Amino acid sequence: MIANGATPAGLGKLRIAVVDDNAAMRGIVRSVLGAFGVIHVHEASDAETALHMLRGEKIDILICDWKMKPMDGLTLVRTLRDPEESPCPLLPIIMLTAYAEPSKVKEARDAGVTEFLVKPFAADGLYRRLQMIVNRPRPFVRTKAFFGPDRRRLASGYQGPERRDDAAPLS
Repeated sequence: MIANGATPAGLGKLRIAVVDDNAAMRGIVRSVLGAFGVIHVHEASDAETALHMLRGEKIDILICDWKMKPMDGLTLVRTLRDPEESPCPLLPIIMLTAYAEPSKVKEARDAGVTEFLVKPFAADGLYRRLQMIVNRPRPFVRTKAFFGPDRRRLASGYQGPERRDDAAPLS
């Protein structure tokens, strides 16, 4: 259920994997996803199990914790964003973590996380991120140092060749 009591539609066919070393947290996320109508929820208690699962299952969205052992969630994200080694480099990833510091959000974004959500989380926060992934998917970018969803959220309006040049007109 969402804050206004409405039941979300259109998420039922999604196949979502939840990766967290805390079984209770996986259960909470599964319950919230179930309230959204999601039927296909796969769980993994560690990153290695998740990688194995992703090699054999069709997953539409991954929700993972950051702080896990022996491989943490950020390393999992970097592994999944490696187009040469990953079974699914374009997979949308929601980082669900207790880390709330801006530096951690930036680090996750720079590793290739699609969306970021802080624990404890509200159901409508998770719902909004799922809706962003489904209804407004971000294009992927490949540079020498980065492969992942476009990190820019707002359109600048300027479409010229030297967007960052000081001489470029302001919009």
